[in-house]
Amino acid sequence: MIWQHYNGEVIRTPINTAVEEIIKKETRLGNELKVYIGTDSQVKRGVIEFATVIVFLREHKGGFMFIHRDRNSQTMTIKERMLTEVQKSIDIAFNLCPLLEQYHVDLEVHADINTNPNFESNVALKEAMGYILGMGFRFKAKPESFASTNCANKIVQ
Repeated sequence: MIWQHYNGEVIRTPINTAVEEIIKKETRLGNELKVYIGTDSQVKRGVIEFATVIVFLREHKGGFMFIHRDRNSQTMTIKERMLTEVQKSIDIAFNLCPLLEQYHVDLEVHADINTNPNFESNVALKEAMGYILGMGFRFKAKPESFASTNCANKIVQ
């Protein structure tokens, strides 16, 4: 799985190593970090582009993110696509969870799913919320899910 910085620079170490290095560096600098994981997708010419982000926010000092992109040419309903986004976020959150717990870093998983029933993505809200909460993670959906709705969205636009 290839991860990169926002500027496109590829992260050459395993993602757990890169995250641990960031946590250690930011701690040395006196910054308290929070981590937010989210995924968004866009259908372009029959191909679904996914972007998963790990967003690091420093308390009152801005933030940055790591990005992973992938594609899928399989046809999906809106519900399948929303739940695939959630699965991608949960996979990375589950992978990073022991490391984040070790360093006492808060984690939230964000879903690009609208809480308003008038929007298409709402068809997956209950399942996504149950899945994320059932895995033991904090959950946010639109309009509070900035990691997926804003950060990951910028990558797939």
